[in-house]
Amino acid sequence: MIHKQHRVSSCAVAADYTLEIGFDDSSFRVIDFRSILAGEIYGPLRDLNVFNLATIDPEVGTIVWLNGADFDPATLHDWPEHEPLLREMARRWNRVPA
Repeated sequence: MIHKQHRVSSCAVAADYTLEIGFDDSSFRVIDFRSILAGEIYGPLRDLNVFNLATIDPEVGTIVWLNGADFDPATLHDWPEHEPLLREMARRWNRVPA
């Protein structure tokens, strides 16, 4: 089975908690991350001042934040396939006591 590798080529804030992401295959995706911002890594991104500092890591070709949060670029590229599982994971992260 061939696993297509993707790289993020552009990233811009489109709205609160929403990024417009361009990929190396010329496709674009607008992703609202609000439903998955939970837990130790993604929870701090609920602060818009933190979320809006998303940048592209040129070495790995994905979006990263200063707190170390990131996503596999293939997950971002194929977001509709992965979002339901990520939402479920975020619900579990919210139930974990701090």
